Amino acid sequence: MTDNDIAAGSPASDTPWSADAYLGDPAVRAEWDNRYADRQRLWSGRPNGALVAEVAGLTPGRVLDVGCGEGADAVWLARRGWDVTALEVSGVALRRAAGHARDAGLAVHWVHAALTDAMLPPASFDLVSAQYPALLRTPDAAAERALLGAVAPGGILLVVHHAGMESQQDHDSGFDPADYVWPSMIVDLLDDDWEVETHEQRPRVVPDGGAGAHHTDDLVLRVRRLR
Repeated sequence: MTDNDIAAGSPASDTPWSADAYLGDPAVRAEWDNRYADRQRLWSGRPNGALVAEVAGLTPGRVLDVGCGEGADAVWLARRGWDVTALEVSGVALRRAAGHARDAGLAVHWVHAALTDAMLPPASFDLVSAQYPALLRTPDAAAERALLGAVAPGGILLVVHHAGMESQQDHDSGFDPADYVWPSMIVDLLDDDWEVETHEQRPRVVPDGGAGAHHTDDLVLRVRRLR
């Protein structure tokens, strides 16, 4: 797998992917590249259980996979007929994801960018999926607005996070929940153009192996854009 197998910017772009083409904060890219490089495989390699459950009854269309990691969700969606655009800040993760898709004979649009810097077509995805995203919080709610802004009329935004993390105290690892976007913050931005279909805590389908396997409950937010 070479860097040229991954596109940057717009999913319609033919621009070859390279480190210089990354759109976003280089420090964030480096942080996640280092995290992925430390392990041959960071995640379980299986699609997220909440995604599988929520997508089961949907008609395949265009989907944006935010923070696609090593590509398990993107590959699963593509196998089921979705036109997948997969977004990730880590080039290490994207190379792995693109390799998995190639081995499966599947086409995925890979975007090496942060959500708020990606050149994505607005209001054009039938499903926007953000599974346990590490989206940084800003005063202007840029990440939350980017998630909502990507959803087409009639489409769905699905955000899943680990329950309880938003109320953890800052500790020696440097993780501070106040720095990140949580589902409740997205709900706070909704107006009459949106309908909340699911907003609940539920037991998590825990995959075998991979980082995060110790989390037992999910926060699941599913909202539909009415117009």
